[in-house]
Amino acid sequence: MNRAPYLFLGIFLALALSFVGLVLSNQISYGDFSTHIDEDEGKAFPLPAAGLAAQGKLVYQDLGCVSCHTQQVRREGFGSDVGEKSRGWGERQSVARDYIRETHVLLGSQRVGPDLRNFAARKNANGTDHTAASLYAYLYHPQAVVKESNMPAYAYLFKTQPIIGQGSAKALKLPAALGYEVVPSPRAEALVAYLLSLKDTYAYPETKNVYTPPAPKAVKSKESHK
Repeated sequence: MNRAPYLFLGIFLALALSFVGLVLSNQISYGDFSTHIDEDEGKAFPLPAAGLAAQGKLVYQDLGCVSCHTQQVRREGFGSDVGEKSRGWGERQSVARDYIRETHVLLGSQRVGPDLRNFAARKNANGTDHTAASLYAYLYHPQAVVKESNMPAYAYLFKTQPIIGQGSAKALKLPAALGYEVVPSPRAEALVAYLLSLKDTYAYPETKNVYTPPAPKAVKSKESHK
């Protein structure tokens, strides 16, 4: 008896059931997923990216940043991204709703460099907030800012131009070089805008059990200083 048709049918059914389980079930679960309306703030979270940040995401993709950086914070117990003794890569784990506005999700697969999903919510090594100026300096010459950094320099995202008048407010803080200055190109500005937009700190209903947002700091009245 020829069993080949039955064998083929069995393999086909196994693959079909795998497809249904892995793809269709997720589509059913998340296909109707929507933004979260915060009635108190009158906003829909996650917030849409600004135009310049959206352009910067394209630069991020073009430069291949996803090859070395992930954008997914793992929950406590699945690494050391969050938690009491963590790397401080996020205040909470990433959830599906964080990515709902993105047409291309850049999860990445390797962490040669740190995870960037909450980059804008983190502090510099010296405890200060990330700024456009600090990011320009790092992109231009990473090792001059962090000696042990293994990130390549992106000096080609900047241009050297003659100093005219007071010079550009965006010029990097470098030693003067015979009347010339180094300024970021439009691509560098867009990339930095994108990096400064990476922040997932809103507490969605599905994160209430794993994340409690910090309480707002009390504002001292003038009376208390008298």
